[in-house]
Amino acid sequence: MKEFEVIKEFFTAQPVNRKDVAMGIGDDCALIRASDSKYIAITTDTLVCGVHFPTDTPARAIGHKAVAVNLSDLAAMGAEPAWISVAVTLPTVDREWLAEFTAGIFELTEYFNVQLIGGDTTSGPLSITITAQGTVPQGKALCRNGAGNGDWVYVTGEIGEAGLALQALREQVSLSPREMQHAMDALNYPKPQVLAGQVVREYASAAIDISDGLLADLTHLCQASTLGISLDVNDLPIAPVLLNKLGEEGAARLALTAGDDYQLIFTVPDTNKVALETELKQANIKSSCIGQMNKSQEIIISRGETRLSFAESGFEHFS
Repeated sequence: MKEFEVIKEFFTAQPVNRKDVAMGIGDDCALIRASDSKYIAITTDTLVCGVHFPTDTPARAIGHKAVAVNLSDLAAMGAEPAWISVAVTLPTVDREWLAEFTAGIFELTEYFNVQLIGGDTTSGPLSITITAQGTVPQGKALCRNGAGNGDWVYVTGEIGEAGLALQALREQVSLSPREMQHAMDALNYPKPQVLAGQVVREYASAAIDISDGLLADLTHLCQASTLGISLDVNDLPIAPVLLNKLGEEGAARLALTAGDDYQLIFTVPDTNKVALETELKQANIKSSCIGQMNKSQEIIISRGETRLSFAESGFEHFS
């Protein structure tokens, strides 16, 4: 069984019985009614050594990324991050490693005004589980199932460089020392798009963050909204180094499937398109319109007039 099949079969069986649960399992975050005006958005992610990060990854980078991937889920819901708890499983107690690890955590928590409020430590193979919570005004949360037919599809920032770092680590591509450092920073120190999430929640209809790969995460959004999308790879905000190293076809393939970008995908009704682009420009947030939702329930990828086919879609546990 694959990851999302496991979730669907074993973890969504319980009906939502509590009135304070607005959104349960199946999106980037759960939503709990905190008051008459706000929801609490809650998300949990686990990073396992050798699966989510190479065994020689610096401790500071592990701490940073563990927080960043959770804040990225909050950003995808348009939520403002507030609290985290950290559960860490350690093979040994290494004081130097822990100092660097917690420094990576606190760099992000201090920047985003997030409070560490608890957690757990256990002995075993290295893994980190973080639960992050934030708040979002009722009626403004960006769920995956909100996209409409004809909505425009956007993505923030650039994509693909973290995937290029993984290819370089596997010796599938050769990078200069400067290129390698930049790519490794993209992989180890992702920047959660918290501000972008709060800007677009006023205009967007749905959103998701890019963790498993643009194509895989677009699939989740399309399935939740029971729609399809047409996109042109010429419109993708591919990191320039990918084009230099892999050419157009290789760069597009990696950008669509590699994952670990932690940018936001969001959909916008045509009536909100101009206002959204104006707000993003004023906030100095880079975004690209990459396609449009439709009723096909397919992801149609093209380069100009030529339709493309991709056998792979992105990362999935147990696949």
